[in-house]
Amino acid sequence: MASLQKAVNQQLQAQQWRLANKRLILPIILIALLATPATMELTVAVLSDAFWQVASYVAATLAIYHYIASKLSQNNRLSQLLANSSRYQVVFASFMGALPGCGGAIVVITQYVSGRLSFGAVVAVLTATMGDAAFLLLAAEPETGLAMIAVGFVIGLISGWIVDAIHGQDFMRPTQTKTKQTEQTNEQCKEPVLRMQGVFWKWALLPASVIAIMGSLQIDIDQVFHLGAGTISYVGAAAAMIAMLLWATSRDVTDYQSAVAEDPKANTANLFQRVAQDTNFVTSWVVGAFLIFELTIFWTGLDPKAVFSNWAILLPLMGVLIGLLPGCGPQILVTSLYISGAVPLSAQLGNAISNDGDALFPAIALAPKAAMMATVYSTVPALIAAYSYFWLFE
Repeated sequence: MASLQKAVNQQLQAQQWRLANKRLILPIILIALLATPATMELTVAVLSDAFWQVASYVAATLAIYHYIASKLSQNNRLSQLLANSSRYQVVFASFMGALPGCGGAIVVITQYVSGRLSFGAVVAVLTATMGDAAFLLLAAEPETGLAMIAVGFVIGLISGWIVDAIHGQDFMRPTQTKTKQTEQTNEQCKEPVLRMQGVFWKWALLPASVIAIMGSLQIDIDQVFHLGAGTISYVGAAAAMIAMLLWATSRDVTDYQSAVAEDPKANTANLFQRVAQDTNFVTSWVVGAFLIFELTIFWTGLDPKAVFSNWAILLPLMGVLIGLLPGCGPQILVTSLYISGAVPLSAQLGNAISNDGDALFPAIALAPKAAMMATVYSTVPALIAAYSYFWLFE
């Protein structure tokens, strides 16, 4: 009987490990692909490109963003201005949503619940935000990224004003008793791994940024540093693997949110720890997206771009519908497909406008009815913008 109980306990522990460490699936798959001669070169290329062309720029952008954010203090005049005018509240919300990442949008959601911002501000911020996918697009195609941010800001602004004119400022505002129950995160990141992430990017940020810029300028880095051919690709692949392993072991996967959203930031987290958490999250999803794209071509011979072209009229709708999913992970997937050339700009545009990023999680927790209604309102301009661009330019 004792042996049976022991076996049951071992089985439960094993089951718990499998359920709690799903993030390790991606690094394990990558190690298997690297160990297979047929896919080793392809996998190294994917990892190297993801690190030098994406992660390095994302980390540099995030470092600037978090540094500026840490220096900004509350402005009393701004608070008074927002309190006295819903029009300015919508402008503020659109600006906060247009900022890369999800922090600005989450701030607006909590301010709406506390009674400081209007429902139109919620619609504006969810329409304007592109979440972490903005960092990826800015790194890969800066002009397109800036254009998406500008379009999101304008459409968010107009949408927010229209919604406030129709419904008023307090539409669907929940009681404030819920907020205290949802302010605390159910699970925190593992502190030792969080510190290791910060240390990794503290030392890697400057050299990675320099090498990334040299690569963008078409400079042969191996030749400049007198390295063997392909050395810098292996260095990038190794760095990407380290980043993903740190991300995979920093937090357990217990639900959908913990898989597709940024990890929660501790109040004590320093600049590099905050940069590392978001950068490693983006890198892992980018690697997954790039890998799916490249392996599809490698194993099947099919070109996803050619396959998707047969369904061209549905691609903007696909981008919009994926944007309805909470979290930044699915949106990074769409942006990766756009950068790879598999989906057109209309699909990226529709996704950028309908995408609510990680801000939808606190919105659902704090004001579920308002979150659903705001998502519906942001979907309408997304469809209009995506299909307008599709018919006019594609």
